[in-house]
Amino acid sequence: MSPLSHKFFVYKFHPLQVDFWKPDSPDLVTIGMNVDIHVPAAQLDMVFTILQQSGMEVKVMFENLQEAVETQMDNKMATKAHDYTKYNNWATINDWVISISSANADLISRQVIGNTYEGRPMHLLQVKLCLCKSLNRTLYTLVVNYYDLKGLVFMPQDRMWRKTRSRNSGSSCIGTDPNRNFDAGWCTTGASSNPCSETYCGSSIESEIESKNLANFIRSNKSIIKSYLTIHSYSQMLLFPYSYKYDLAAHHSELLSVSQGAIAALRSLHGTRYTSGPGAVTIYPSAGGSDDWAYDLGVKYSYTFELRDEGRYGFLLPESQIKPTCEETMLAVKYIANHVLNNPY
Repeated sequence: MSPLSHKFFVYKFHPLQVDFWKPDSPDLVTIGMNVDIHVPAAQLDMVFTILQQSGMEVKVMFENLQEAVETQMDNKMATKAHDYTKYNNWATINDWVISISSANADLISRQVIGNTYEGRPMHLLQVKLCLCKSLNRTLYTLVVNYYDLKGLVFMPQDRMWRKTRSRNSGSSCIGTDPNRNFDAGWCTTGASSNPCSETYCGSSIESEIESKNLANFIRSNKSIIKSYLTIHSYSQMLLFPYSYKYDLAAHHSELLSVSQGAIAALRSLHGTRYTSGPGAVTIYPSAGGSDDWAYDLGVKYSYTFELRDEGRYGFLLPESQIKPTCEETMLAVKYIANHVLNNPY
């Protein structure tokens, strides 16, 4: 795609109600980039015309998204109990969080750090991973179900909802992109001030109660939080600061080295290949991310996982890939955790 075709593409796609999967919006499309979009049937002919006029090569990944959603569930019998190999709804996950912490009180403690806009509890689990006697330290992992609202409640069948559920003053469009809502170059690049956009940055920094709850907890405990990991999909990448600017982080060399070791550990199990690097140049620039915010706050080892896959299934990863994805990702998490333990600051 030529620079002229690129400008034409961006200009034409702005007024359309097309769901950009990768990148998040037409503004983030660059020359040579693979772009994944979800197109409503009513706009299909128009979109194909624009793509042809733009000189882009087109490949249809899903002829029918609803069929793809049903395939994602692998046609297995649904169960009411939590299942590590299935996509569970919010109520099931909530029950599991309470149950596992109660059943393992010697290893797991639970607290609520606040509620979502719709009043659902945001649980935090403190998990004692290991006793490192040689270092005379105990490693704890803090897990927050921050994104419980994204598709798990509002649209449990297709899981395509990516924003919060708050109402926006002066607009009928609902929600804010929570990963554009933090104080890290807020709303300067790769984010939108339009409430109807999937990348809407919110009316102000931490305008979303979910963002504020998480930020308040981290601010109150920043002296003991040494690493911040946020899990997303998709692209098979391990990203670190910065995403809101092209400047290298002060600890760039170490962050890069750790990320390379982590993705090597991940690849060792199932052969899945990840790319690592600063967010702005490795995937695309985006402001307001929680990882950049945590790093600027002083949490040195801040990383974002973009899990499987690279685009074949996108957000509709089949349930058959849940287990191997979790297995390999834990190897990367353990690698990072070991580095943090052995390199106190």
